[in-house]
Amino acid sequence: MLRQIKGGRPVASDEELRSIGGTGRIFRVGFGGLLRGGRDEWRTFVPSVLAALVQGGAIVAAASGLGWVTSNVITPAFTSGHTGVGAAATAAAVIVGFSLLRVSGLASRRVLSGITQFRLQARYRRELTRRHQRLSLAWHRRNPPGQMLSTVGSDVEAVWSPMMPFPFAIGVLFMLLAGVAATVAADRVLALVATVLVPLIVAVNLVYQRRVAPRLRHAQQMRAHVASIAHESFEGEQVVRTLGLRDAQTRLFADAATRLRDANVRAGRVTAAFDPVVELLPTTGVLVVLLVGANRVAVGAMDTGVLIQVTYLLTTMAFPLQIIGRLLSGLPLSVVGRERVGRTLASDEELPYGAGVLADDGRGDGAGLHARLDGVGFGYDPAHPVVDGLDLDLPPGTVTAVVGATGAGKSTLVSLLGRLFDPAHGTVTYDGRDARDLAPGQATGAVALVAQQTFLFDDTVRTNVALDGPSSDDEIWRALRSASADRFVAALPHGLDTVLGERGATLSGGQRQRIALARAVVRRPRLLILDDATSALDTRVERDILARLRDAVRETTGTAGLSRGEATLLVVAYRRSSIVLADRVVFVHDGRITATGTHRELFATVPAYRDLVGAYDDAVEVDELARVVGT
Repeated sequence: MLRQIKGGRPVASDEELRSIGGTGRIFRVGFGGLLRGGRDEWRTFVPSVLAALVQGGAIVAAASGLGWVTSNVITPAFTSGHTGVGAAATAAAVIVGFSLLRVSGLASRRVLSGITQFRLQARYRRELTRRHQRLSLAWHRRNPPGQMLSTVGSDVEAVWSPMMPFPFAIGVLFMLLAGVAATVAADRVLALVATVLVPLIVAVNLVYQRRVAPRLRHAQQMRAHVASIAHESFEGEQVVRTLGLRDAQTRLFADAATRLRDANVRAGRVTAAFDPVVELLPTTGVLVVLLVGANRVAVGAMDTGVLIQVTYLLTTMAFPLQIIGRLLSGLPLSVVGRERVGRTLASDEELPYGAGVLADDGRGDGAGLHARLDGVGFGYDPAHPVVDGLDLDLPPGTVTAVVGATGAGKSTLVSLLGRLFDPAHGTVTYDGRDARDLAPGQATGAVALVAQQTFLFDDTVRTNVALDGPSSDDEIWRALRSASADRFVAALPHGLDTVLGERGATLSGGQRQRIALARAVVRRPRLLILDDATSALDTRVERDILARLRDAVRETTGTAGLSRGEATLLVVAYRRSSIVLADRVVFVHDGRITATGTHRELFATVPAYRDLVGAYDDAVEVDELARVVGT
């Protein structure tokens, strides 16, 4: 995949570059995409092309003007020994006028082509972000965050990076045609010499780009590898220190740094070999033209002004010809990036929606949600179902605990209830309506799911709890009290205005989980799902929080609870002290619901349930004893 290199350009793997086809396809797809981008942003692209044409035309015109000044002003001045004021003024006007025209074309082209490129990049990134938000969680699990960041960042940059030099390349082609025509009209012999030299300059640039590009690509890949090792070492500093891996990590980094050095040296050797040729070839061409032209001037076959004109053209065209080489070298990366971005934009793995609405329009102002699973089956790999035949009824206002061993399917069950996924077969209904028939926003407005792995933004406590909602500070504090988070938040340096750092780094695991609970509570959902959302808390704190939430869902005033009415609460639980707070317990085993009832009923009649709860209680006692001894 394309990777973002800090301080460098995006790069593609060799396999991707080979897969995009031959030169013809690269040109067709690459230039076709650039032209479509120019069509989409024609208000800036067309003027940038016109500015490039003005710049190229001004260069050719300046060469002709300089030749005219040489023949009609400078040479007569040397012959007669004096220059008239009018002739000098005319010469100055010609030179300054064409120079200003060239500079204005240059400035306009750079500004407009830059605007075009950045607008296209912004458009692609907006489209990708909207697509990412609409794609199902199953798609996101197959495409890790690093890949998505690469697509939004470096892939988009690679797609449109040739757009900046593209208008200039069009202007250069026009300049070449006009320059050749002007040279032929001035002197056919010098035109022949220039016609041989110009393709030679282009060929050398293309060969240079072809030779150096793979080596630079490899060096950039190694730079990414070094950065990755450094990033892992920084992120896993505690593991490195506690497990004594410092020497091993140092050796790993040193080896990667050595390979990066070798890759840079190999690229530097090619650059060192070609740079003098690339730099000297235009100068050599000018010298050849001067030698041939001086001889022709000496024998009276041509005028001095023509020699100056052709020499100036060759001198000024050297750099623009290099720009064409850079544009062509960037096309393969552009095509790779375009195909990667296109695959994401073309993906249709979206959750289906209808136009239905819940009784309270999904805003959480009604009674608890009545949720059901009927014959539900699902597998992350369709060939290997994780859960099957799930039948579960959650009456409004009830508290249900889901219990099961690791890998039994508990998280999948609650994810289906929260509509993170749609079942492969069976139905998930809210208040009797199929979740797939509801309009966008209905399910998310009525259901809140808090996962074990919490994510907090690098922002204040207030923002992390309220998010984009209109919650007042009083409502935020009530939610924090429900999650037993009010005391430690009040003790923070700036209270609700305390910035929590990246991923909530300034908080402990238990504190982060309580902030996440408050974030769900403040939205006052009709169905609150806790997927092991209190795993980082000790038994007493977890029991207190679940008891508060149980009381909160049954609050009828709406001032301290989740909704105006009895909300529904579903908890994935392990500890006996938490399970007994539920009205009903659902025991999940091997992807199926094998028993339901109260804790007492299941403990007395289901041996697997009794063994699981008993084993976990023993583990909790050991942990609590260790905590007491440690203090």
